[in-house]
Amino acid sequence: MSEPHRLTRRSLLIMGGSTAAALSLPRGAIAAEEKETHGISAFGDLKYPANFSRFDYVNVDAPKGGGFSHIGGYRAYNQSFLTFNSLNSFVLRGDAAQGMELTFAVLMVRALDEPDAMYGLAARAVRISTDGMIYRFILRPEARFHDGSKLTAQDAAFSFNILKEKGHPIIRQLMRDVESVEAVDEVTLAVKFSPKRGREIPLFVAGLPIFSRAYYTTKNFEESTLDVPLGSGPYRVGRFEPGRFIEYERVKDWWGADLPVARGQNNFDLLRYEYYRDRDVAFEGFTARNYLFREEFTSRIWATRYDFPAMRDGRVKREVLPDLTPSGAQGWFINTRREKFKDPRVREAIGLAFDFEWTNKNIMYGSYDRTHSFFQNSDMMAKGKPALEELALLEPFRGRIPDEVFGEPFVPPVSDGSGQDRALLRHAGALLQAAGYEIKDNRRVNAKGEKIAIEFLLEDSAFQAHHASFIKNLGVLGVEAGVRLVDPVQYKAREDEFDFDITTQRFSFSSTPGESLRTYLTAQAAAIKGAQNLSGIADPVVDALVEKIVEAKSRPELTIACRALDRVLRAGRYWVPHWYKPTHWLAYWDLFARPADKPRFGRGFPETWWSDLAKAGRAGSVTLSPLGRG
Repeated sequence: MSEPHRLTRRSLLIMGGSTAAALSLPRGAIAAEEKETHGISAFGDLKYPANFSRFDYVNVDAPKGGGFSHIGGYRAYNQSFLTFNSLNSFVLRGDAAQGMELTFAVLMVRALDEPDAMYGLAARAVRISTDGMIYRFILRPEARFHDGSKLTAQDAAFSFNILKEKGHPIIRQLMRDVESVEAVDEVTLAVKFSPKRGREIPLFVAGLPIFSRAYYTTKNFEESTLDVPLGSGPYRVGRFEPGRFIEYERVKDWWGADLPVARGQNNFDLLRYEYYRDRDVAFEGFTARNYLFREEFTSRIWATRYDFPAMRDGRVKREVLPDLTPSGAQGWFINTRREKFKDPRVREAIGLAFDFEWTNKNIMYGSYDRTHSFFQNSDMMAKGKPALEELALLEPFRGRIPDEVFGEPFVPPVSDGSGQDRALLRHAGALLQAAGYEIKDNRRVNAKGEKIAIEFLLEDSAFQAHHASFIKNLGVLGVEAGVRLVDPVQYKAREDEFDFDITTQRFSFSSTPGESLRTYLTAQAAAIKGAQNLSGIADPVVDALVEKIVEAKSRPELTIACRALDRVLRAGRYWVPHWYKPTHWLAYWDLFARPADKPRFGRGFPETWWSDLAKAGRAGSVTLSPLGRG
């Protein structure tokens, strides 16, 4: 997450008769055609052997206890940064509490020092058919729900089938290549994929939450509710007040605590998520020790506000940790479903009105670099002219994509830093003129006399300052523009319905993108309520290149396909790129300890950190209730 603190740096599934017949073959017959493995990855590479005891980035001797309170930095599906009114975080309805994923076990979990490898949690192993179409997960018999009932393959089959049918639209779309899910017996779950499934889908399925089938016999899965669901993960829901805070209590006798994938993690007895509507108020809450840990996403606060007494006397620490993951696409996304934004010349003109250099210097203290790419801060980002391998993918589309795709990729021009670069604004005016928008009574209008007006949709008031000079420059061009600040619930509803002109968002892709790109970039996603294709991109060429990425058989092949796609997306002018920084800004009350190095592909907090009892004793004991305002 960059400025503002939205979306992730991070961050987030029925059977036919023929399938049933295939999965019901005698075990001996299938076993000869399967390979058993303790882990999976997109291209089959695994760092850790079958007998590994722990991940390298954890401290297995870390003590348990204490508490960790913070403002959450990630959200998934229907979760919100600013409020919550539901504990069901896997459907479209409601605004769910952050952190609910901590309460559910999954089949396998990520190793954060590998690009995408996963190892067994609820599943001790997986048997994969030679054609890669059937994955048979072998569950651990010791897996339990929090009420002591067994977690079985029947529970997992129920969970994945109901998510495929009734889950959040993003989940349903990603599950389209899952043909069937069946519990062969109590510990064997068979998942059959379609022949053209992408490499990412088995990983996605392995990371889905497992619900209690018995619990949902009397519950409506699609309901937005504050009823606490029955979980099976390392934490359970504790106290909460909707819109204010939610606490998660460590399950002291959790069945998975000593598994290799969990050792040295989940060290805090209590995790608490705080909610604030205003960033300045949130910062004051931190200085008053209403919560203990803060990842800073506002450059103004980082540069000017960390001079309070606890900071000066060492009770609060600051750190800058490297972020080596793809920074993704943060920016103003232009809704091309609306007629006034269909012409790419109009979209480019809008982008030219944003003076990044002035904004970075005067509002963000020079803290950021300009984002250019959907794959920023990674080798998947297009640079220079296309390599021969990229040209091989792009040539079949010549004449259907802009000629610039075959040259240097589009980069937003650098302004003179004045806040109103006349050369760039003249160019923007020429683009609008060419698109059929002339000046009449100081307003840009088309041949029908319709003016072009823009409403920027926001839910976070802290971001208004970044719009001011942008809107002023649009006014110089004769484009009427303004900000509509709405509450988080209304914002989510309007975003889900694509009811906006331009909105701010950040999409961060994994180090091995695949099927998830369909939910952000394809024509199918452009028509699905709640999908992540905010710009409404519906280009057959983009769809085809996304499929090339999904079908890539090696990491070099994947990288080339991503670069080709990046060129086409940047030529489409679907967004006004923001900014990024390849670091994490952290501030925390000096009550914690952590491993010497954070994992390569993750932040490491709070999962690998722990409470330092000696520091806590010097600072005054930390009990559960004073962790927040509740």
